[in-house]
Amino acid sequence: MGRAWAGLFLILAAVPCAAADLQHAIDALVEASPVARASVGIHVVNLKSGNALYSRNADRLYLPASNMKLFTAALALERLGPDYRLTTRLVRARSGDLILVGGGDPSLSGRAYPYQKDAVVTNPLRAIEELADQAVAAGIVRVDGDIVGDDQLYPWAPYPPSWTADDMIGEDGAPVSALTVNDNAIVISIHPGARSGELAAIAFQPAIEYYAVDNRVITVAGEKEARIRLTRMPGSRQLLVWGSIPLAGATVRETVAIDDPALFAACALYDALSRRGVAIRGHPVARHRSVSEDPLPVDGDVIATNTSPPMVEMLQVIEKVSQNLHAELILREVARVTRGSGTRESGLQEMAAWLPSIGITTEEWRAEDGSGLSRNDEVSPHAVTRLLRYMAASKQGAAWVSLLPVGGEDGTLARRMCCVPDASAAKQVRAKTGTLTRAIALSGYADSRTRGRLAFSILVNNFSAPAAEVRAWIDKIALTLVD
Repeated sequence: MGRAWAGLFLILAAVPCAAADLQHAIDALVEASPVARASVGIHVVNLKSGNALYSRNADRLYLPASNMKLFTAALALERLGPDYRLTTRLVRARSGDLILVGGGDPSLSGRAYPYQKDAVVTNPLRAIEELADQAVAAGIVRVDGDIVGDDQLYPWAPYPPSWTADDMIGEDGAPVSALTVNDNAIVISIHPGARSGELAAIAFQPAIEYYAVDNRVITVAGEKEARIRLTRMPGSRQLLVWGSIPLAGATVRETVAIDDPALFAACALYDALSRRGVAIRGHPVARHRSVSEDPLPVDGDVIATNTSPPMVEMLQVIEKVSQNLHAELILREVARVTRGSGTRESGLQEMAAWLPSIGITTEEWRAEDGSGLSRNDEVSPHAVTRLLRYMAASKQGAAWVSLLPVGGEDGTLARRMCCVPDASAAKQVRAKTGTLTRAIALSGYADSRTRGRLAFSILVNNFSAPAAEVRAWIDKIALTLVD
């Protein structure tokens, strides 16, 4: 009996000892960190016991960057479920128009579903081509009206507050529309001219005549690096591209957001139908509605449809590659289904109604978008680990964990945590990254060899060190949790 009691005492004594060792290890990393003057919040929780193993400024609010996507994805799984799908319709209207009716589907692209880390992106207009094939098979040989891109499912409010003008030029800040094709972006390829002094050659992918280009890029002999700038005035469909490109240099590619996704979708469908011999009397046009307007009715026959992958596969893309636009679309779909209004505001109201039910108070978070691109979003590390604990234990637990990037393996963690002596340790970390100019975050799970599965959140704001150094330091903490 005495030996049994002694053994039990040793087991119980080891628990606080292990927690103390972890606290000492993280404290040592913090003291030797490149973020000494930054604002740092860390919270680590044992999933099985619920006990906090480490806490530093865990109740303070931090800019979460793309860690905000954890909240959006969790809300979507809870409110819509993993098998929920979205449908895009092509309607032959009684007016003579052919109307492409957006259903909020973010997957109308060449992206592979389910997510595959090494998948090659195929034709970015694949879905549009398939809809055009269905239309021809349904007997469409002429269109007496316009080709209409209709995104009325969600009111037209493409940019959340505190997104900057610079955000809106590139793919990170692509406008939010219920009719989204190819992530509402195009790639501009800039090739050197044949001789020094000539203008560079510019091509689009996909090859749709949507933007006009004011090309002022000069081919220059002797230079080693391209120096190219690109801008677009708000409300304009003209791009200004200027700078220089080496005569013997490689092609430069820039991704540019589409300012009016519904119009772009209509242009793409117009092109696809024309190539199939369909005679079209009208033109590509867009149909939006404001928050104060009711949607115009879409009367006619549905002649083609496209159905999205299941919700869990769309959420996996959001978390694995940190896709901002997709997160914004899913937030609006949650709002439409639960509150009858597909707006950003209604989506955040639904989130505000849900979070207290899982133990997250209104003082622990605030948000202006679903993607984390807004500079006004704030969360506490404690709120993040509470979310992670709840979702891991929920009926969607397995699906939820599958959404997250794996250290050294895929998504935004594919090239992180991989240059360590024990490469297998990185794969024990599944976590969501986040990066903005003054914020870097990593939150998720670490499978500890001695403590079981841990939920953790590391939020760093207002640092002056290079971002690469901050990320490397955060990765050391995550790998420490695996021990």
